[in-house]
Amino acid sequence: MTISSAIILGIVQGVAEFLPISSSGHLAVLQNLFDLSAGEDHLFFDVLLHLGTLISICVCYWGDIVAMVREVFIVLRGGRRADGTPVQGHLGAARLFLMIVVGTLPLFLVLPINDKVEELYYITPFIGAALLLTGCMLFVSDKMAPGTRTERNMRFRDALTIGLCQCVATIPGLSRSGATIVGALLIGAAYGAISAFAGGLDRTFAMKYSFLLSLPAVLGANLLSFIKAIGEESIEASLIPAYLLGMLAAMLSGIAAISLMKLIAKKSKFGWFAYYCWGAGVLTIILSLIF
Repeated sequence: MTISSAIILGIVQGVAEFLPISSSGHLAVLQNLFDLSAGEDHLFFDVLLHLGTLISICVCYWGDIVAMVREVFIVLRGGRRADGTPVQGHLGAARLFLMIVVGTLPLFLVLPINDKVEELYYITPFIGAALLLTGCMLFVSDKMAPGTRTERNMRFRDALTIGLCQCVATIPGLSRSGATIVGALLIGAAYGAISAFAGGLDRTFAMKYSFLLSLPAVLGANLLSFIKAIGEESIEASLIPAYLLGMLAAMLSGIAAISLMKLIAKKSKFGWFAYYCWGAGVLTIILSLIF
């Protein structure tokens, strides 16, 4: 692997991980059609790329992460601060942490079929079709009336539903962020809200919850991949600089992508990405038939 290809893959990972266009689908297409891959050490490089995007989330949502840790300890101390004084009011960050835990539980359903899911990464026409489906999800999301609920009135079934969306999005070509954000916006309709889709989550909160929900998922997947990489691969020392630059590129592009998504969430324009996904899906299918 060259330094330039590592940086390109890092940028693709960082941008596509947080923009709702499927990082797994884009990386698979680049590797399948253009042989732009990490070679024999691909598992170790994948771990570093995801570590880069993990750092991106921590940088952009550091205040929320610190608040969750602080309030969870307050709950464990029976609603008291470290100095023993009682806490008044709603512990929203602690409740957000609980919702993230609940939303992560459905991922265990994927573990028994994880090897089958990984086989889909090599079926390029399937990835193209999944990108088309991602575009349809995003297009629908812009037609929905905005929800108003946040961590204060989010329900356990909401977290489980969004977690199931994250499970489905392990399929390459389906955007994880797109599926979870659209799922968060759709839950009002799914549970019979009287006003069309009004029971969904607030768009800005839906995006924040989607990204924070990815933290345990990425950590778990990275741990499994790291164990597998150490057991199956001998890491070539000469490639480590390229790998680290790829990780840095993933982190910086991830921070930029999250910042862009925050602006887009305020304008309720997730559907902009639908047209890109449709174009990318059609192009992927055409190229898979040519090459």
